[in-house]
Amino acid sequence: MATAAQTDTKIELYRDLARQLRVDSIRCSTAAGSGHPTSSLSAADLIAVLLAGHLHYDFGQPHNPANDHLIFSKGHASPLVYAMFKAAGAINDDELMTFRKFGSRLEGHPTPILPWVDVATGSLGQGLPIGVGVALAGKRVLEAPYHVWVLVGDSETAEGSIWEAFDHAGHEGLANLTAIVDVNRLGQRGPTELEWDMSAYAARVRAFGVDPIVIDGHDPAEIDDAYARARAASRPTAVLARTVKGKGVSFLENKEGWHGKALDPEQAKQALVELGEARSRTFPVQKPERWERPSMQRTGSLALKSYTEPIATRKAYGEALAALGAARKDVVVLDAEVSNSTHAEDFKKTAPERFFEMYIAEQQMVAAAVGMQVVDLVPFASTFAAFFTRAYDFIRMAAISRAQIRLVGSHAGVSIGEDGPSQMGLEDLAMMRAVHGSTVLYPSDGNQTAKLVAQMADRDGITYMRTTREKTPIIYDKGESFPIGGSKTVRQSSKDRATIVAAGITLHEALKAVDVLAHEDIAVRVIDLYTVKPIDAEAIADAARATDGRIVVVEDHWVEGGIGDAVLAALAEKGFRDLRYRHLAVRKMPGSGKPAEMLDDAGISTVHIVRAVKALLG
Repeated sequence: MATAAQTDTKIELYRDLARQLRVDSIRCSTAAGSGHPTSSLSAADLIAVLLAGHLHYDFGQPHNPANDHLIFSKGHASPLVYAMFKAAGAINDDELMTFRKFGSRLEGHPTPILPWVDVATGSLGQGLPIGVGVALAGKRVLEAPYHVWVLVGDSETAEGSIWEAFDHAGHEGLANLTAIVDVNRLGQRGPTELEWDMSAYAARVRAFGVDPIVIDGHDPAEIDDAYARARAASRPTAVLARTVKGKGVSFLENKEGWHGKALDPEQAKQALVELGEARSRTFPVQKPERWERPSMQRTGSLALKSYTEPIATRKAYGEALAALGAARKDVVVLDAEVSNSTHAEDFKKTAPERFFEMYIAEQQMVAAAVGMQVVDLVPFASTFAAFFTRAYDFIRMAAISRAQIRLVGSHAGVSIGEDGPSQMGLEDLAMMRAVHGSTVLYPSDGNQTAKLVAQMADRDGITYMRTTREKTPIIYDKGESFPIGGSKTVRQSSKDRATIVAAGITLHEALKAVDVLAHEDIAVRVIDLYTVKPIDAEAIADAARATDGRIVVVEDHWVEGGIGDAVLAALAEKGFRDLRYRHLAVRKMPGSGKPAEMLDDAGISTVHIVRAVKALLG
């Protein structure tokens, strides 16, 4: 047990570090002329005690698998993040003062350009759900000793994703996760919803199965005790810290109108006088004990199924996942309570310990996938294509995090039939194409699907696959290869007079149209654009040249942003100008009906493709 003198020394260390963090937060934001110093000042004591007393982290080896994880869900407190890195000796003062400058690693909100930052934050409500994913991986897959600490702002607790995270943390019993909620009462434009009603915060987190610890967020002894209790807890913990925005500077403390505003040089000078002298120093951080990560060595060759009879691509996806699960211990699968429709349930039968039921919480599902890839797992996350729209901000931020995740959307397009438009993914290709560095895949048969799923596992960035509800005929034999970025010319002759570009369900409609046209001696080329992004521009341009610029694009997607726009952009980049073009896509709000009826009503069935080709030929 520590003596009174040792305790006093420790508390004084915490206070010295907190003072330095406040001083440096003001210095760097004032030099930048922008930033969020007051949001940093409120949490300085919380981070000081964590860094010097409870975080187990080797800043010299940021990729040590035993390191704790610290995520600033309130990413706007980035001056505090960078001041902390300086205090730990990870960066020097010269770099600290480059905050928000062009070319600096110290961006306005933290990103993984810095090796000590796991994920990008700044879009509020995301850090805690991602932390749940890191904690889930540590508990259920890796059995890792690390603890996950997430600094949460009180304003962002208005986001539903925060409560999805608390709910899942409680459900899974994530004792290795601690949310540190900085309850400073003031948001961007004024008071938060609950202000300083600490009992309300405690009641809410407790209702989700998370143990609350209410403290004075500026009392180092209380903070120290709370963190010790959190690390030793048998359930997830929320340290609910009552703090003061702008703490330490009289003209900032608990004052409205200062959010997101840097101090000018004169104000900063006054603030630093009030804070007192802070000798710039490096503080010791406890390193984690040595821990060997479990071997993720592949267990053998990948035994993909091959198909000769019609099968839905969603089913082929599930069976390919099951094969991956048998061959690779690093593959994990998350699903949003539709695994019997996406067929992710097939993986669950192979590797139940690596299957994560996320329930109807698509934001938490995508966030958890991002968290799992932080610790080098290979996550696949699936739901209906339409429901990824709910999690789109998480996907957008995942790209900023340089995350490597695989997303699969089933039940795409009007071809799903009777369920109607609320279930029809009709904007997914557009939104996934717009994600920086993304890959967008749209297979048309079982063998193609299986080969593409296998490649997804080793693909960098965010990869999205669109799967189909209905069974589709087999076009390709098991020996075919489908390199990402390529396409397949399914029908071709020297007499081709037009080119049809399609993928997925409409490829089969296109092939039927070609057979109809052949009876009238009209030869047509067909390109299977199974990779929508990156698009095979060369093949499309070659086909356009070979068919005198006559192109018909047919897709089960809204007219905006899908395959049609991808094809036009590719031809424009290739300098193709002499184009005669028809675009068949969904242009009116669909209803319910049989799949064939829905395709026909949308104008993307065989008969409409035949008419479009004939119209191009005059």
